[in-house]
Amino acid sequence: MRRKRQAPIPPRHGLDPARLRLPDEGPWTTLLEHLVERLPRVAPGRIEEMLREERIFGENGPLGVDAAYVPGSFIWFHRDLPDEVPVPFDVTVLHRSEHLLVVDKPHFLATIPRGRHVLETALVRLRRSLDLPTLSPAHRLDRVTAGLVMFVITPSARGAYQTMFRDRLVYKEYEAIAAYDPALELPRTVRSRIVKERGVLAAQEVPGPPNAESTVELLEHRDGLGRYRLVPATGRTHQLRVHLSSLGIPILGDDFYPVLREKPLDDFTKPLQLLAKVLEFDDPVTGEHRRFTSHRQLAAWDSPHEWAVSASST
Repeated sequence: MRRKRQAPIPPRHGLDPARLRLPDEGPWTTLLEHLVERLPRVAPGRIEEMLREERIFGENGPLGVDAAYVPGSFIWFHRDLPDEVPVPFDVTVLHRSEHLLVVDKPHFLATIPRGRHVLETALVRLRRSLDLPTLSPAHRLDRVTAGLVMFVITPSARGAYQTMFRDRLVYKEYEAIAAYDPALELPRTVRSRIVKERGVLAAQEVPGPPNAESTVELLEHRDGLGRYRLVPATGRTHQLRVHLSSLGIPILGDDFYPVLREKPLDDFTKPLQLLAKVLEFDDPVTGEHRRFTSHRQLAAWDSPHEWAVSASST
């Protein structure tokens, strides 16, 4: 196995530097020429400024604005951070051992850096607050979904835990609040084919062999709302949200299904009423049987009057 090259600059704000390998062939004579073409979303003036400020590194140190293009070489740099809206909710640590970190994530906090969410993500917050610079996610949870997320502390154990999720060896149980439909026969298993196209926000069900399966069970109901247990057998994007919407009971607070609605990033009201409640598995490193349960509660169940309009509109 090829050993990963060590970055010549340390993490910043809990984030590793970006690494680029320069192509073996090309028309460029300087590094600046190549990066202007390689990074079209970054203004050419900004790239030149980063080189003048010695913020772009090669294996032997910082590279200047006149640095030659070296085919096949590597460079490292920290990307400029986007302006972010602070997420005013805390991540709660439920378990920490030699290899594992299990947390209770709030609504509105992304799991990992992506797009407009970098510092305001669970991974970066935990790396910084717990001084765990090599912490990595074993799986992901949507930004708008609350509940259990598992991270790997020890880099050598990362593959074992991520493979466990990939191979569906983890029992995952969710809880959701949606409208109550007395005519809907439950429990039931929903199977369909779900596709999510790159660049399209919402997933959709399409004809074809099923690739998504969810078990839906009504736990209790009151005031026109139902509290549901959801057990996904597969892990397609937005699977549970799509399946409940297809049953005619979209999850309260869902801005994607059945209708896509724009919600400002600084609007923390009416969160999606979906909670990753349980993670259960046999630890692939220690052999222990583990079960973790979220301590969070879904707001709509305790304050149904505040969600009456949302419930009646589903």
